[in-house]
Amino acid sequence: MTGRHASTAVRYGMTSVLGLIWLAPLYLVVVNALRPSTGYTGTHLWTPSSHFALIGNFGKAMTAAGLGSSLAATLFYSVVAPAIAVIIGAMAGYGITVLRLRRGFAWFMVIYGGTLFPAQMLLIPLFFGYADARLYDTRLGLILVYVAIDVPLAAFVMRNFFMSTARTVYESALVDGGSPWNIFWRIYVPMCRVALVAVFVLEFTFVWNDLLFGLVLTHSSGVRPLMTTLATLSNPYAGVTVPVILAGGLIVSLPTVALFLATQRLFAKGLTLAQL
Repeated sequence: MTGRHASTAVRYGMTSVLGLIWLAPLYLVVVNALRPSTGYTGTHLWTPSSHFALIGNFGKAMTAAGLGSSLAATLFYSVVAPAIAVIIGAMAGYGITVLRLRRGFAWFMVIYGGTLFPAQMLLIPLFFGYADARLYDTRLGLILVYVAIDVPLAAFVMRNFFMSTARTVYESALVDGGSPWNIFWRIYVPMCRVALVAVFVLEFTFVWNDLLFGLVLTHSSGVRPLMTTLATLSNPYAGVTVPVILAGGLIVSLPTVALFLATQRLFAKGLTLAQL
C-alpha cells in the first residue's frame, strides 16, 4: 500500500470511528424509545426490544404533556419568526451593501453585535421587561424575541451575498426607472431566494428546538414552545417512564430532519453563494 493510500485509509478509518461515536447516543435514544414503557428497567440499554412501542409511547407523551397545543404554537413561531427575520435581514444587507448606507459597517456591527452576548444574559431583563409590557406568556412576545435573535444571522448572510453581486445590477435598474424599493423586491429578493431559504432553514431549526426562552417567558400550554412542554415530562411527578420521554423527543425532532432533507440542495447552495 502506497503512502497516499495509507493516508486515505487512516482518514476514512478515523472518520468512521468518530461517526460511530457521534451516532451512539442517537442509537440509544431510538432503541429505548421503541421499548414498551413498562419494559424499561435501566438495564440492557443497548439491546433492542422485541416489541416496538414507539407510537404508543408518543401517544402517552402527547396525553401527559398536552403537546397538541404546544405543537401548533411552535409551528407558528418556527414559520413566522424566521420569515420576518430573513426579510428584515435582507433589507439590512441591501441597505448596507447595495444602497451604501452611511456608516454602513457601523450599523452592521450594531445589528450583529447582539450575538456576542450569551442568551442567558438577556433572560432577567427580558423577564421583567415582558412583565411590565404585558408581553409575558404571549405569542407576540415570543415572536418578537425570536425575530430579534434571528435577524443578525440573516443580516450577516445577506450582506455577504449582496457584496458578491455586481453593482451594475442596481445601477442598470435605476437607469430603467426602478426605485430602490422596487429594485429590492423585484430583482434582489428573487436573486437571493436560495440564500434566504438556507437562512430560513437554520432559523426554523433554532426556533423549533428552543427551550430556554420558552421556559422563562411562558407558562401556559397554548403559548409554551414544544421543547419546553416536552421537558416537563422529565419531572418525577409527571408519572411517565423513560421510553415515553424518549419517544416524545424523537418524534418532535423529526420535522427539522425532514426539512433539512427536503431542502438540502438549496441549503448547501445558499450557504455557498453567501460565502459562509
